[in-house]
Amino acid sequence: MDNKKQKARLALILKTGKLRLWFFYPATRHYCYLSETGDYEREYNPVEFCRFFHPDDLDEMRSIIFDVCDGKQESGKVAIRSRAAKDADCRHYEVSISVTCRDDNGMPTTLMGIQHDVTDEYCRQQKIKQLLIRYHTIFNTSLLEMLYYDNKGVLKDINERACKAFGVKSREQVLDGSFLLENNPFYNKMALDEMENSHTGSIVNFDDYRDEEIYRVDELGLSGRMYYESAINPIYNEEGELEGIYMSGHDISEMVNSFHRQQAGLKKLQQGTDSIKQYIANIDYALSVSGVQMVNYYPHSYTFELINREAHTKIHMSQLRCIRLATPRFRRTVNTTLNRMDHLTKLGIVQAIEIEIRDKKGRQIWLLFNMVPMLDANGEVERYFGTYRDITDMVETEQRLAVETKKAQETELLKQAFLTNMSYEIRTPLNNIIGYAGLFTSNHDESDEPFFMKQIKQSTDELLLLVNDILYISRLEANMEEYKRAPADFAQTFEGYCQNGLSTIKDGVQANIVQPYNRLVVDIDSHHVEMIIRRLCSLSCLLTSQGSISISYEYHRGELTIHLEDTGIGFAANVLPHVFEHFTRNLRGGLIGSGLDLPIVQQLTHQMGGTIEIQSDYNQGTSIWVSIPCTASVIEKKRTEV
Repeated sequence: MDNKKQKARLALILKTGKLRLWFFYPATRHYCYLSETGDYEREYNPVEFCRFFHPDDLDEMRSIIFDVCDGKQESGKVAIRSRAAKDADCRHYEVSISVTCRDDNGMPTTLMGIQHDVTDEYCRQQKIKQLLIRYHTIFNTSLLEMLYYDNKGVLKDINERACKAFGVKSREQVLDGSFLLENNPFYNKMALDEMENSHTGSIVNFDDYRDEEIYRVDELGLSGRMYYESAINPIYNEEGELEGIYMSGHDISEMVNSFHRQQAGLKKLQQGTDSIKQYIANIDYALSVSGVQMVNYYPHSYTFELINREAHTKIHMSQLRCIRLATPRFRRTVNTTLNRMDHLTKLGIVQAIEIEIRDKKGRQIWLLFNMVPMLDANGEVERYFGTYRDITDMVETEQRLAVETKKAQETELLKQAFLTNMSYEIRTPLNNIIGYAGLFTSNHDESDEPFFMKQIKQSTDELLLLVNDILYISRLEANMEEYKRAPADFAQTFEGYCQNGLSTIKDGVQANIVQPYNRLVVDIDSHHVEMIIRRLCSLSCLLTSQGSISISYEYHRGELTIHLEDTGIGFAANVLPHVFEHFTRNLRGGLIGSGLDLPIVQQLTHQMGGTIEIQSDYNQGTSIWVSIPCTASVIEKKRTEV
């Protein structure tokens, strides 16, 4: 019901105000009128819509619509006529075009046209205009050039002002019956039987008519271009027959030329003004983008002036305030700089200062001042003008660069040490291979050959394992390893992972695999978790010759924690802090496993977002905890028997 009332109210407003609404959709280039009842009519394509309006007026309306769509203007207004077979049936409209809807990027999606019927007002203005022309002719005859032609187009009379304007030396020269309407370049295109009251403006270049004798331009001595404004008043008798034509007007060439000169001057002035404005705007933009602010120092009043062109503000500061604004370590520097300017030095000053104010990130702000002396007419320093800008980011970058440079140097030293150790560790099994292979070519007992081959195979396996570990840890340190999480029942795969790792357990060592869950489905990278368990178990088997190796796991608050404990040789107190370094050796000088097992485990754990901890006592055993973040979807613990 409310919708119907709103439509009825809208229809009443449209009808009362002689308005019609239509919408334009840039996406489809279609138009849609709003009916007199407030409903949407059918859509019109551009060709159909153009049929409603006079073709001579369409270009201007299209131009405004496209400019609004392209964002060149917010709205526009245009006067346009309807299409009609006769001019008398033509309606006149005033159309206002504006944006009603925009997309997320601010581009128009719907334009609205308010079409106001102003035909009555237009007709009234036309009648007033005709009356004004008549009155203008009547009351200002003495101020205008007057010509009178009879019903056959023969010039019968001309006033003095017209003679002067058209170069006529005497009235008798043109009133001999030989000067016709068709001889007048201003009116020669008007047919006598179509004459009507009108107000015209013409531009005639007499040089274009010099070769045609009928215009008699040479006889009158006319040349150049003339701008002429005139009124045509045909006189008809009661029977509607043409009796004569009064034509009044005046030469406006000087006025037009003066206007053109004035416009050209205004255009140059505007261009100069625009250039200055653009120059100032460019400076302001450059200052705002670069964060540069302007500053003045007046040595005679000992005053600092900070200028913010964006906010149009000025802040005045005393010397004492400037000194206190700097951090303690820069206050002496500020004091020295101010003294130099107080002594009117003519040298430029460039100084970076750390101030007490902090930025949004909590960093101490650094400002770079660049000051130059401004001299008066006598060559004396009047003030110092300059700029300052925030260089906190640059200073922080330089500080970070220094730190990173130091780290890079340390890393380079570590790399050199790694390469040295790596070359040494590879050389050891390689020398064994070469040595035992050389024994085959020397005098030897054939019964020793199986031993030689065993040693060669053992060294080859060690070399292959070492090379693979070196390549793999290089891949990890370059962050080239990919991790793919997927739901997996860890309770089902845990024992298999442990058994693979404990395959090299020594005789007499007991393996304890603790399984606390029936089911534990977690989203983890099973492949890399298996690698961690297998390497820890293998390393524990290598270091444990008696006692036991126990491994278990627990899920608690989003973390899967794997715990391995053995009764092996363990690590000495001075070795323990270095167990995650490459090729760390135990007290006896031997490698801990391949020398890369624990570094690989640590890299894998950290890259999966986890942590690793290790506790060890020499000759008593080792405990290792690896915690990896994950989310459990199924948790089913085993019941503890009482």
